[in-house]
Amino acid sequence: MNSSERDPLAVSETLIRHPSVTPADAGALDVLIHYLRPLGFDCHDLTFEDPAGEPTRNLYARFGTEGPNFCWAGHTDVVPPGDLADWASDPYQPEVRDGRLYGRGAADMKCAVACMMTATAEFLSAAGEDFKGSISFLITGDEEGDATNGTKKVLDWLIDRGETIDACVVGEPTNPDTLSDMVKIGRRGSMNVWLDVEGIQGHSAYPHLADNPIHKMLTLLNSLTAVPLDEGSDHFQPSTLQVTTVDVDNAATNVIPARATARVNIRFNDLHSSDSVITLLKGRLDQAGGGYEMRYKVSGESFLTPPGALSKTVVTAIEDVTGKKPELSTTGGTSDARFIKDHCPVVEYGLINQTAHKVNENARVDDIRALSKIYTRILEDYFGSSR
Repeated sequence: MNSSERDPLAVSETLIRHPSVTPADAGALDVLIHYLRPLGFDCHDLTFEDPAGEPTRNLYARFGTEGPNFCWAGHTDVVPPGDLADWASDPYQPEVRDGRLYGRGAADMKCAVACMMTATAEFLSAAGEDFKGSISFLITGDEEGDATNGTKKVLDWLIDRGETIDACVVGEPTNPDTLSDMVKIGRRGSMNVWLDVEGIQGHSAYPHLADNPIHKMLTLLNSLTAVPLDEGSDHFQPSTLQVTTVDVDNAATNVIPARATARVNIRFNDLHSSDSVITLLKGRLDQAGGGYEMRYKVSGESFLTPPGALSKTVVTAIEDVTGKKPELSTTGGTSDARFIKDHCPVVEYGLINQTAHKVNENARVDDIRALSKIYTRILEDYFGSSR
């Protein structure tokens, strides 16, 4: 392996050059396979498809056959760049300017995947034949989309093979401002709720001949928003309920519409399950007068990996490299950790998230190099304590 293949910046640049907008892979996983096979990894190139989502390519690679099996998890797919004219440079031609690497996926999360690989190469080189255990990579191309044919199906595939993962670090960008800010030990659950209210269309000058669904909808929405869902828990902020749209499809100024629809997004903590949230919502809506139809889709349940051996290993590695202790947090949206938590302890730690999904997405070069060192220390500490 030459020096550039041990350089997390160079590997990051190689990954960014592949425009892997969900669900297209564009050769991004080939970069990982090309890198990992010479290290001795058994690479499984997995494509899953079903009517619910686009065919998606994933990778599961493993070095070793003994336990424990430490897994790096993440994704190589990225969101669309938007208007290319808004970018200072081509989002798929990585460019270093003023100490930052620019390109789509730099923050979320191609640089973290690159750091996982270079850290693993460094660790295996130092450990030599004395290494006992396994290191695996679970990398999907379906994290930024519906996650239909990604991590969850790889995990199902592992179960069918009788293979287990003992601990996992997901490389999502977890830090608000600096590399030592935050490790995620859980996530809130997430769901979308659709409300439909039927009325009777009519002239606004003759409201007694119509039935205005907007007035009903306002009453229903007020019943959902007037009282908080909870006040938070030991490791979670209060759950949130946000009305994200109200629509009546009415261009006229003097017509009472026939129906109104609304959508609500809920992020709930570990005081709730999705079922208990739905029960709570129905109770409030029924008490407000009913007269609605409700549909919902759950993106993920809330979960927590209680502070313990894995989070301690990650925090210690961060402290060793940066000199600062990160916060253990459950803030933010959902990630593929919501699937992995059913299989093993999982925490998330990566780069700074300030530019994720933005125009001119970037990562500090110093942070990329430091993250590779932190990931190396995680492996050293994990397997040192596991032997």
